[in-house]
Amino acid sequence: MTVTQDLSFVALISNASLLVQLVMALLLLVSIMSWTYIFHKMFAIRSARGQTEEFERAFWSGGNLNALYEEATSNRRRGGQSGALERIFESGMGEFIKAKATFAGKDPGSMIDGARRAMRASYQREMDALESHLAFLASVGSVSPYVGLFGTVWGIMNAFRGLANVQQATLASVAPGIAEALIATAIGLFAAIPAVVAFNRYSHDIDRLAIRFESFIEEFSNILQRQVR
Repeated sequence: MTVTQDLSFVALISNASLLVQLVMALLLLVSIMSWTYIFHKMFAIRSARGQTEEFERAFWSGGNLNALYEEATSNRRRGGQSGALERIFESGMGEFIKAKATFAGKDPGSMIDGARRAMRASYQREMDALESHLAFLASVGSVSPYVGLFGTVWGIMNAFRGLANVQQATLASVAPGIAEALIATAIGLFAAIPAVVAFNRYSHDIDRLAIRFESFIEEFSNILQRQVR
């Protein structure tokens, strides 16, 4: 068998110790899960951004708020895909309509506070949904290199332990064992780097959406306050 064949990627993995192989398998599984969440989150954020822009255009076009609310509720009942901002508006407007019928203009402050609390509760639910799986990506990005390093250290230990039975240690005799061990670190970095990049990017995108949601809540609260004066 030639040196090239001995140091091929498949041969190095198959010849690695059982513990190093388990570390590699764990890192590959984590990498697959990470990429799954990366693509899922990419489409979710892209959809949330598009739906937010679409609803903002409809809201600020000057249409009737009651008509916009009826459209949002009917769309939800039909099972349509409503955006996060539309659901925040629906919760606030629905609470405002209920409070208006209950208080009949006697307590405008309570009406506005109730609508704002309803929108805040809906905002928290939407943010929880948008931020789902981000903690997993952060954990993969921070832990995977150390898991790979553990496999590397273990593999190098085995490689040097194997030299105890060798009369004359040469680079050719120790190179395969070290190469097997270093693959674990490479796989750990392969899992960690995309997770870190995706986490930073998606965190930024979600923060920008959160700012838009919070700004809408305040602006819509001001609109409702003007209506009850």
